[in-house]
Amino acid sequence: MNQDIRWLQRFNNFKRAFALLREVIESTDDICALEAIVKEGIIQRFEYTFELAWKTLKDKMLADGLQIEKISPKYVFKTAFQSKYIDDIEIWMDMANDRNLMSHTYDFSKFDEILVKLKQIYYPRLENLFMYFLKEQVN
Repeated sequence: MNQDIRWLQRFNNFKRAFALLREVIESTDDICALEAIVKEGIIQRFEYTFELAWKTLKDKMLADGLQIEKISPKYVFKTAFQSKYIDDIEIWMDMANDRNLMSHTYDFSKFDEILVKLKQIYYPRLENLFMYFLKEQVN
């Protein structure tokens, strides 16, 4: 399969996931006031949006001819930072760590802390990446 097509196909999935995350993030000012079940749903949306974000980024970089030695979120973000696809590498690393924390430890005491970071810090970065892909899609 053509790599260029692959990144566009992956972007279509990311686009749908991002729209679902956007819907809930932009629906409230106080994300921590939501019911526990809603918070769990937001974390789930964050997890799969994050997964599609880094995989779309990987596919885009491969389509652009970059070599990626290891296929992992942190390595992809490091390569993307070095190649000027993203800025704020520390935020992307924090996002990867928080995604892993929520996916693997189920530390519910961290929910509110991560939800606040998602709304204030991570969501804007995901949105920037989304807008970058949107612009690249038409080029």
